[in-house]
Amino acid sequence: MSNAPSPKGWRTLDKDLSRISQVELAATYVARGVIGKAAAAGFVVLAVLLAAASMGHLDNMVVVLAATVLGAYMALNIGANDVSNNMGPAVGARALPMGAAILIAAIAESAGALLAGSNVVHTISYDILQIEHITDVDALVWAMLAALMSAALWVNFSTWVGAPVSTTHSVVGGVLGAGLVALGSDAVNWPLVALIAANWVVSPLMGAVIAALFLAFVKTQIAYKEDKIAAAARWVPVLVAIMAGAFTSYLMIKGVDRIFTSAPTSAPLAGLVVGGLTYVITAPIIRHRAKQLENRNRDLKTLFTLPLVISATLLSFAHGANDVANAIGPLAAIVHVTQTGSSVADVEVPRWVMVIGALGISFGLFLFGPKLIRMVGDQITKLNPMRAFCVSLSAAITVIFASSLGLPVSSTHVAVGGVFGVGFFREWHMARQRKKKKKNAPVALAAEEGRRRKLVRRSHFMTIIAAWMFTVPAAAALSAMIFSLIRLGLM
Repeated sequence: MSNAPSPKGWRTLDKDLSRISQVELAATYVARGVIGKAAAAGFVVLAVLLAAASMGHLDNMVVVLAATVLGAYMALNIGANDVSNNMGPAVGARALPMGAAILIAAIAESAGALLAGSNVVHTISYDILQIEHITDVDALVWAMLAALMSAALWVNFSTWVGAPVSTTHSVVGGVLGAGLVALGSDAVNWPLVALIAANWVVSPLMGAVIAALFLAFVKTQIAYKEDKIAAAARWVPVLVAIMAGAFTSYLMIKGVDRIFTSAPTSAPLAGLVVGGLTYVITAPIIRHRAKQLENRNRDLKTLFTLPLVISATLLSFAHGANDVANAIGPLAAIVHVTQTGSSVADVEVPRWVMVIGALGISFGLFLFGPKLIRMVGDQITKLNPMRAFCVSLSAAITVIFASSLGLPVSSTHVAVGGVFGVGFFREWHMARQRKKKKKNAPVALAAEEGRRRKLVRRSHFMTIIAAWMFTVPAAAALSAMIFSLIRLGLM
């Protein structure tokens, strides 16, 4: 049965992905030594030339160009670090080769930023600074410069040590530190800072629990059934429909207002409609595909490959639409202030600024992304298409749920938390199974065997948790120091 022809969707995908090898080879080559750094520097130079050509003559042109350099540098770092959370599980599950993941993510990230990215951005990073308290616009400009530099340096350092961190939190920390020194504590939105601090714990825990629950469902309702292929034919369309509905609501909540504008209450309804249509379309396709498979785990995993690739692509699209603001938000604020001499909470984003953000994320992914993609996909815990699909689905659902509660969630914390959740659930489940089989085993032997069979690498776990805890305070301290040095140089 396994040699029978399969539907074109899955089989064509496998063939096409196997051909995309040159991208991975090229990315590996340019990332070596000075070549990747030289290519990144070349992109920054092009960004400066684009800014100069777009802005024309301006009294504070030097400030705008300096901000452009830092914005382009930040975009490169977002691509190098943040995108790993979207593509890492798919690569680790062997659903996508590295080259295909880089290519798909670069296209999806750029499309999300340019097609669905907001025309208007919150320039003070989720209103960390309260605009009504700001009267010194020059201090605001220098604070944004310091925030951009500190955030980019911290994300760069985190990528170097192999820790996926929240670029949103990095920018927030940068704005917080420079804002405190430049404008005083009265200008800081402290309740929001407290919410972000709570998010350090809430986001990864929510992502971990939801991913673990989905994996438990897949195991009990599909993988452990006597006829697992028949069970998959029944439940995989349901899971795919949940994925489609969740990502529809996710994209609407995250503000893809260049494509459509919707009221907050319409997101759940749109998710239900799209989820229902998806089930109607995919159920017969998956049932037909299941008829060609044998009743074994290897064949079962193939049913999750295409949904996993689609979910990873949608995550990248949503990330590009939403998180490009981390790179271009402060830059857009600086451009607005230098042109008008006033500060406002929301400003129009010039097209050239959006292009720099979108291309910078893609270049950063191509030049430096493979390291963190491997970390998230391979080095935390072992993933397969079923586990990775649970992680991606958890990321979308967690963002929807947390956003409804008003929590400023981090996509990095949610996605990596999902990977941890899958790994720790498997540890718990395997320990439970061994306990049932070896009730008479010596306690010392059982404990030693348990230590050998840890499924989540503790060294990576501790490194990532430490990086998360230090992101906001480290970026804030660095930003405060940079702003102080800038102010000393201007005096």
